Amino acid sequence: MTPKFTLALALSSMLATSAMAQAPACGGNFAQFLEGVKAEAIARGISPDVAQHALRRATIDNKVLSRDRAQGVFRQTFLEFSRRSVSANRLQVGAKKMKQYANTFARAEAEYGVPAAVITAFWGLETDFGAVQGDFNTMNALATLAHDCRRPELFRPQLLAAVEMVGHGDLDPSTTTGAWAGEIGQVQMLPRDIIEHGVDGDGDGHVNLKTSSEDAIMTAAKFIKALGWRAGEPWLAEVSVPSGSFPYEKSGLGQGMKLGDWTALGVTFRNGAPTTADLPADLLFPQGRNGPAFLVFPNFSIYLEWNQSFIYTNSAAYFATRLAGAKPYDAGNPGDGLDDANMKRLQEKLAALGHDVGKIDGILGGGTRAAVRAEQLRLGLPADGWPDQALLSRL
Repeated sequence: MTPKFTLALALSSMLATSAMAQAPACGGNFAQFLEGVKAEAIARGISPDVAQHALRRATIDNKVLSRDRAQGVFRQTFLEFSRRSVSANRLQVGAKKMKQYANTFARAEAEYGVPAAVITAFWGLETDFGAVQGDFNTMNALATLAHDCRRPELFRPQLLAAVEMVGHGDLDPSTTTGAWAGEIGQVQMLPRDIIEHGVDGDGDGHVNLKTSSEDAIMTAAKFIKALGWRAGEPWLAEVSVPSGSFPYEKSGLGQGMKLGDWTALGVTFRNGAPTTADLPADLLFPQGRNGPAFLVFPNFSIYLEWNQSFIYTNSAAYFATRLAGAKPYDAGNPGDGLDDANMKRLQEKLAALGHDVGKIDGILGGGTRAAVRAEQLRLGLPADGWPDQALLSRL
């Protein structure tokens, strides 16, 4: 390195540091904010030309802000969402995709231990196998959310990762589009995850999750493995629970039960049973003891890492079992749940009793389910975690 080049590099670094110090981390003048992002990108080793090209046309997208402010809460029941999302058409298309890309799926499982059905279920739920990927300009969406001061700690690193992707030739700041929150491609991944886990599945020298199904499959497999996937183990299995007296209070996530404990209690499998008795296993009743019942295993936690909605994760895991050959679940005859207003009333009562249900939002999340189970047990009711009008009345 020549002295002249060393001096120029040092000067560039000093200017970038100065710009970073002057620019706001979020909010304020948008042009000044972008200068700070550009300076941080340069300080991280991205060339000034790439940083300039990536950010020069970035603008605030008010539609992104509207989507962010108006995010709906997940209020469908498991039966409602799973029946809509795990449709006959999706199952047929998913089976065709697994056959079409059989070699890629085989490679993904050999290298990362993730079965084709698991990847395909996410692929189908996220974008209908690439058909619906979003039409928001990715760079504008991320710049908007990083500039907005609600969650800059989440979106500023994603914006910087998008700038890095521009340098790799894997993102065009003018034409790359995706979801309103910056997710890109057929399996809807954020730029930072693409940078860390992206795989060139088709061998063209780029990671393009929008147009290359091979790239999407291999990248999803690597990402799922990084989340902690345990090769060769199940993730979810439908079960039947014996009628009569049953310790429903042992259901729910994190109860410390094992597969052998459940079989000893009379739980049976509808689609063939795993054989490892000491495998950790939790019993879930997504819609109460009179609806479908599932045992979930350590790999189920990967679904919760992918999406924190219990109904989405339960449906995605069930979808994967169907693609792997399982029968449709037995819907049973679950009782009516609570509407929005009554669910909030229930949460208020549970909170007043000392339970941590989180925000009073009308959503049956993990904290509310645990509190419901505890109160059902206290009142001598079957403690399956499913709230109904009878429980609300008793409280």
